Amino acid sequence: MLEREFLGLNERVWRRLPDRVRDLRPVQRYGCWLHELVCQHADRDMYLGTVFLRNRPALELLARLVDDNDRGARVNTAVLGCSIGAEVYSIIWTLRGRRPDLELVTDAVDISPDVVQIAERGVYGPRDSAAVGASIFQDLTEVERTGMFDWEGDQATIKPWLRQGIRWQVGDASDPNLIADLGPRDLVIANNFLCHMTPERAERCLRNLVQLVRPGGYLVVTGVDLNVRTRVALDVGFEPIPELRTEIHDGDPLVRADWPWRWWGLEPLDQRRPQWETRYTAVFRLTPPPALAAVGIEPRPTSRGLHEVRA
Repeated sequence: MLEREFLGLNERVWRRLPDRVRDLRPVQRYGCWLHELVCQHADRDMYLGTVFLRNRPALELLARLVDDNDRGARVNTAVLGCSIGAEVYSIIWTLRGRRPDLELVTDAVDISPDVVQIAERGVYGPRDSAAVGASIFQDLTEVERTGMFDWEGDQATIKPWLRQGIRWQVGDASDPNLIADLGPRDLVIANNFLCHMTPERAERCLRNLVQLVRPGGYLVVTGVDLNVRTRVALDVGFEPIPELRTEIHDGDPLVRADWPWRWWGLEPLDQRRPQWETRYTAVFRLTPPPALAAVGIEPRPTSRGLHEVRA
């Protein structure tokens, strides 16, 4: 009770501070300490609300990673914690819009049967926006609204060409059997659900998901405790992709604005932190393990981004 009163008082003071004061190094460090307290006392629940094209810099980087693939190449993707499908359709809109010749094969997984059903149906309206507290179409241009959806009144239905190549399924991202069933992937997306777990559970889940990434493949993970992401990335030997690092970190104003007062809030990027390059990177490449390199197996570049394993 005392802790909550303390945090409430600090939040009221914090929100009255000018931006120039909140950006000061000592104040930022104090904010990090407050955020740790918030996380310790948080009753974490899964939050299913999201919007279309939520983090545009992250989507742009995904497009760059596949942009130089051979014509007609197959890109195998897994999206974990797919929620109501807005992220999945946003990814396919971005990639297929940039490279319509590619064969995109996507497994979209969520632990909730209800949201998987909504995602597969691909029809969105006021009820879905109410779950977010804002329109899930709020960031879309008119070209994007008409390109992604068929509209009937206030109901929006995903265009058929965006549905192709998706397999929707109910599954637990922490389940090793799910990883075995899905197999290795070129792109593994695990955004905005690990932060709703305790750090211990989130780390176990992330270590499980790492097994989905094939050598030379990529992991995209936002909305996660940064200590957890840093520790796992360093242990596994992931290569941080620096391209658009800052833009992606700041690309989701919903979570940046909620720091340090919500457990999902995201701290400002601080280059003075140890290992900051890894801490603030959201996209990682899995380099081949030494065992593969020792027998002469290494990823052969097929583009600037994706690779395939050849002996």
